[in-house]
Amino acid sequence: MVRFSAILAAALLAAATAQARPVQSGVDDAVLSPLSGLETAAPRLLSSLKIASLSVAVVENGQTVEAHAWGQASPSQPATIETLYNVASLTKPVSAEVAMRLAAGGRISLDEPMSAYWVDPDVADDPRSARLTPRLVMSHRSGLPNWRPAGGGKLSFVNEPGETFGYSGEGFEWLARFIEAKTGEPFEDLAQSLVFEPSGMRETAYTRRPWIEGSLAVPYDADLNVLAPQVADHYFASDDLISTPRDYARFVVGMLQKRGVTPDLYLEREKLQTVRRTQTCLGDEPGCAAEDGFGLGWETFLIGGRRFLMHTGMDDGTFTFVYLEPKTGTGLVMFTNSTNGWMAVLPVLELTGADPGFIDHLRRNIS
Repeated sequence: MVRFSAILAAALLAAATAQARPVQSGVDDAVLSPLSGLETAAPRLLSSLKIASLSVAVVENGQTVEAHAWGQASPSQPATIETLYNVASLTKPVSAEVAMRLAAGGRISLDEPMSAYWVDPDVADDPRSARLTPRLVMSHRSGLPNWRPAGGGKLSFVNEPGETFGYSGEGFEWLARFIEAKTGEPFEDLAQSLVFEPSGMRETAYTRRPWIEGSLAVPYDADLNVLAPQVADHYFASDDLISTPRDYARFVVGMLQKRGVTPDLYLEREKLQTVRRTQTCLGDEPGCAAEDGFGLGWETFLIGGRRFLMHTGMDDGTFTFVYLEPKTGTGLVMFTNSTNGWMAVLPVLELTGADPGFIDHLRRNIS
C-alpha cells in the first residue's frame, strides 16, 4: 500500500500559500477556476513525482467547465489542451458505450450469446465460448485472461464465464468482433456515428490519423527517459485510443446527459455487476465502500450513499484516469505521458475538491 501523505501535504501547501487565480481553459471562462489550486501546485508536483506532463478536464453540473495542461508533451514541446495522449485502457469505457448504444437501438442484446456470430478460433472447440455475452465481457466476468500469451500463444479460458471477476482486454476484442459480425459495420465506423459525432468529439480516434502527427505526447518511463509512442494501425477495442482530456470529457458529458441510451440501460451501466469488495476490504472495516466492483464498462463504487464511476489506463509511459458522479454531474479526466502518472491521482483529486469519501477509498487501495 502506497501512502501519499507527504505528497498531498506538499501539494496542498503550495496551493494554500499562493494566490488563487483563474486560468485560460479553452472551454469556459470562470470567475474562480476549479483548477486554480492545481495550477499553482502542478509544476512542483510534476517535478517531485517525475511526471513529464499532466492534462486535466473538469466536469461540473454535467458540463465541461475547464481544461488545462502542464509540463512537456515531448522534450521540445510543451503540453497544451490540444496535446493528444494514448489513453490506454480508458479505451474500454468508450468501446462499451458503443455496445450500450447498439443495445438501446435493439441491434444487439447485452445477454445474447456472441458465439452465434463470432468465436475466437483458439477456443472454437471449447463449449464455454457459447456462454459469452456482452454483459459478461463489459463487467469483466468473461473467464478470459487479460491477454493471450505473447509470441503467438493461444487464447484459453482461465475461469468459467460468469463465475468471478477477471480483468480482460481479450474480452473486449471479442465483443468488438461480435459487434462487427452482427451489424455488418466496421467497429470504428460505429464508434464514430454512435459516440464521437453525437458528443462532438473531433480529437479522438482508435487508429492513426494525419492530424495525430506532431500532436501526440511522447511517453516517459519512471526516470523520465523517452519511450516510443504507440499509435495503432488496426483498432483495439480495449487499448490505445488517442484523445485529449477535453474530448474525453465530451464523452463523459454525453453519458451524463443519457445520450443514446434508454433510462434502463443508463441505470444498468452503473449498477454493480461484478462484486470485488472482498478483494479491496478486510471484513467491514471503517471506510470501506458499500459496493466496489464493475458495472458495464466502468468500475462502480457506492461510498457514503453516493455512486461513483471510474476507470484507469496504464501502459509503458502512460497513465490515465477518469471518474464521474452521475447524480451530481461531476467528474474529472486526467491524462499523463508518464509511468509515474498514477502518483498524481490523489493530489489532483484533493486539489480539485473531489469528494473526500471517494478520495479516502482510493487512498486505501491505490498501489
